[in-house]
Amino acid sequence: MTATNEQTAIVDDIQKTIVRMIATSPTGHDLIMIGGFRYRFIDRSVRTSKDIDYHWSGDLEEKQHELVNLFRKRLLPALRRQFGFDGSANPATGPDTESTAVKIVIVSVWKEGVPFSRIEIPVEVTRILHADQTEIRTVDGAIYPTFSDADMAESKLVAVFNRQKMEHRDLVDIFLFGNTLVAESPARLTKKLKSLKISPLAVQERLNDLEHHAAYHAKAIQAVIDMQLDPDAAKTIKAADGGAVVLKQALATIRNNVRLT
Repeated sequence: MTATNEQTAIVDDIQKTIVRMIATSPTGHDLIMIGGFRYRFIDRSVRTSKDIDYHWSGDLEEKQHELVNLFRKRLLPALRRQFGFDGSANPATGPDTESTAVKIVIVSVWKEGVPFSRIEIPVEVTRILHADQTEIRTVDGAIYPTFSDADMAESKLVAVFNRQKMEHRDLVDIFLFGNTLVAESPARLTKKLKSLKISPLAVQERLNDLEHHAAYHAKAIQAVIDMQLDPDAAKTIKAADGGAVVLKQALATIRNNVRLT
């Protein structure tokens, strides 16, 4: 199902409220905004992102609890005032959320008595490798620490090889933001992959899969385009061969920047 402009606008507004509250709260001090919503919020990306991601160098579980407290005390009342939503904020539970490398808070909102009004927004704290110093961006007068465009783009290439299960949104982001890679990116990526113990053989195997099963991956990319891109952008890409062209360009970017030896 393709997201409508109205649905996208509602989620965007709630996410903006969340990140602004984090940015202006002591709980958010030194939380570094990363991920797909960082591109959406700071760079005006056409790709939506249901989750909000942060890099945190300290104890992830402790920060998860701090965010839960902030959301319950301040965010949920603000969302009720601004949008008329009831809501909850809880640590994510279940076998898929037991990783020590990422901790998640689920912000859920809904309108009482309104069917299908429930929206869930995961707020994730994790760690990513970065070569550059933290940068500061401002949006509407608020300060948002983030990583450099090059580190962000490199993180998407790393994710292609570091995830056990392929997330095709990474390829869409490489298509959209691969141009922010720098001349030093191949050397930087070599160091990052090595530090994660991702071997050249593992890189080659993932590339082989992407190339040998191109039709499958192009279809999966097209699903991301249909569900996570602004409708006008989705139409434009679809008219230019959709998922297939995104896959082709993302693979070219990967091969130009990831060394196999």
